[in-house]
Amino acid sequence: MKFPSEPFKIKVVEPIRRTTHEERDRLLREAGYNLFHVPAQSVYVDLLTDSGTSAMSDDQWAGLMLGDESYAGSKNYYHLEETVRSIFGYKHVIPTHQGRMAENLLFSTIVKSGMCIPNNIHVDTTRANVEHQGAQALDVVIKEAYDPHCELPFKGNMDLVRLEEAINRVGRNRIPLVMLTITNNSGGGQPVSMDNIRQTRALLNRYRIPLFFDACRFAENCFFVKERELGYASKSILDIARELFSYGDGCIMSAKKDGLVNIGGFLSLNNDQWAQGFPTYGGLAGRDLEAMARGLHEVLDEDYLSFRVGQVRYLGELLDQAGVPILKPIGGHAVYLNAKEFLPHIQQAQFPAQALVAALYREYGIRGVEIGTVMFGKLDSATGRTIHPELEMVRLAIPRRVYTNMQITYVAESIIELYRWRERIHGLALTYEAPVLRHFTARFKELEEKPLVQQAAS
Repeated sequence: MKFPSEPFKIKVVEPIRRTTHEERDRLLREAGYNLFHVPAQSVYVDLLTDSGTSAMSDDQWAGLMLGDESYAGSKNYYHLEETVRSIFGYKHVIPTHQGRMAENLLFSTIVKSGMCIPNNIHVDTTRANVEHQGAQALDVVIKEAYDPHCELPFKGNMDLVRLEEAINRVGRNRIPLVMLTITNNSGGGQPVSMDNIRQTRALLNRYRIPLFFDACRFAENCFFVKERELGYASKSILDIARELFSYGDGCIMSAKKDGLVNIGGFLSLNNDQWAQGFPTYGGLAGRDLEAMARGLHEVLDEDYLSFRVGQVRYLGELLDQAGVPILKPIGGHAVYLNAKEFLPHIQQAQFPAQALVAALYREYGIRGVEIGTVMFGKLDSATGRTIHPELEMVRLAIPRRVYTNMQITYVAESIIELYRWRERIHGLALTYEAPVLRHFTARFKELEEKPLVQQAAS
């Protein structure tokens, strides 16, 4: 076999409702061609995100029954604290309802207007939380990250030369911390090597700047280190994780990814002053804290990770073999379609990735998400023109332990078929946008109101 079969069996099933082409076309128009507005019950295979969409294990479900709903000092908090300390190694553990709240806690505490936060590439909510404080969210990933054809094994690495240049240009006192996102979601789910993390730590030591991780996909990053980096093949995922986090001063975590839960996250750090407060509540039920603690153990299982990364790789390889342009190498949690090459007849100002997302849903009932001009385009205040991101992608994020390989095959066959009809996909124009995080609520119209040829998959 090209990859391991499922290391689990199915105990509970959820029916999926099939829709017609006509219904999907209507829903798409009503949603303003924004898939965030389409009801989930009208989606056949939902690859919008891998955040909070995991299937929990029987052990996690059993843990829910042990929820201690005490307002203060819940036993589930102490279990979570013990688990986080054993993996991540940091002194303080502050639970939150999700990762973006952990970001907000950290940045609202230490980031002031005029400061700068370097990262390999900020994800959308991290960027928004930094900019909300009046600071600059600076991307300092290696240049190869922007080449979709480059198959460098660690394309999420920090560019150390550019990082040091930024420190000297901005000034050490205006950089309260540096972040590394593992894996690098906005750059294609690409991992960061242990050597790069070690060198980043050494550089920051010279300037006395703390290093924090966005750790929401830390286990997948550790799996790639074990698979690709010299000297780690015989080490356990837990040992790799412990070494990785030993180079940092703290982390933010959306446990809705590698915590294998539907809600929850945390901020963990060593700084006593930054961590002052009342941590044992966190706005989460005790049952959710327990499920998170158990999920953080489960995600370290190498059989699970081998299947998880293998299933994503399976989808990517099916598409690549058929000539569908994707970002390489294939990442840990998602396959990224290269919308510029998929739809070369649509200029970037007409949102080719968003057009591709809309077409994929209308024709096949598959929901992905745009990672391109809608999400990361910026207006140049001097010229009034849009500054387009270098990468224009559609992310197909695979939920953990949710879809079978047959459903993943359906996704691949659908995209391959759509690629043959790609010249019939039309660009979009914005009709509404919010000033911040516009991709969640933006609305569009098709530039030519002509639907694609209806497919047999209807």
